[in-house]
Amino acid sequence: MEYYNQVIETAFGNWEIQANDHYLFQISHLEEPNNKAEKPNSLTQKAFNQLNEYFEGKRKNFDFILNPEIGTSFQKEVWKLVSNIPYGKTISYQEIALKLDNPGSVRAVGAANGKNPIPIIIPCHRVIGSDGRLTGYAYGIKLKKQLLLFEKAISPDLFD
Repeated sequence: MEYYNQVIETAFGNWEIQANDHYLFQISHLEEPNNKAEKPNSLTQKAFNQLNEYFEGKRKNFDFILNPEIGTSFQKEVWKLVSNIPYGKTISYQEIALKLDNPGSVRAVGAANGKNPIPIIIPCHRVIGSDGRLTGYAYGIKLKKQLLLFEKAISPDLFD
């Protein structure tokens, strides 16, 4: 199977979008400037366009189907719940565990969130600690805070 990639440059850094012929399967925040050769296809271009609209403040929802071969059944349940967190809102890991009818799975919810293959589209940055603290984000708390401030999901006053 052939793989495709495309990079979007944003105020929040560069993000690499990866897809095959059927599914978007990975979005990665790049620490270094992009020096990879890009090979876009229709899916990477669609993700590029939708992410660009998001980062311009014009898009609040995405319409992608995750590759069904990625993730465990538990991870997929978590990602589905996370996908439904509205723009500008947050939810705690504990609340997700309760929605799964498994209150003891808070750490497992966090681990599943950390394995999210398509951040922003599955908005794992919107999941916070039950005490309101910003905890756990694969690309760092600083970026999580920036994304939540961008969406006005948290108040900048919290960080004075």
